[in-house]
Amino acid sequence: MAAELGPTLDRLWRVILSRRGADPETSYTARLFTRGRAKIAQKLGEEAVEAVIEGVADNPSALVGESADLLYHLLVLWAAAGISPADVAAELARCDGMSGIEEKRSRVNL
Repeated sequence: MAAELGPTLDRLWRVILSRRGADPETSYTARLFTRGRAKIAQKLGEEAVEAVIEGVADNPSALVGESADLLYHLLVLWAAAGISPADVAAELARCDGMSGIEEKRSRVNL
């Protein structure tokens, strides 16, 4: 199942990067970039709350839509922060095989 997301998220990532300097009047992504990281983070938070609501409401089709919005806004935030999917993949690989409790303990800043 996760493999199905790979090419789609890769394409979405490339589109997001290509919209950095685009016209904010014609591109929602470009508009988010011009509004700055704080606004992008706010939108990500809104989408996360909406996904939680739909998850609790046991509304799978709405949760799918909100999840797509959440992933999109997360990728935009990564781009704005200078983080790439490869950076996140490397962190996931670092944690692979570790229990969640063990991984939390390994973080220096907690």
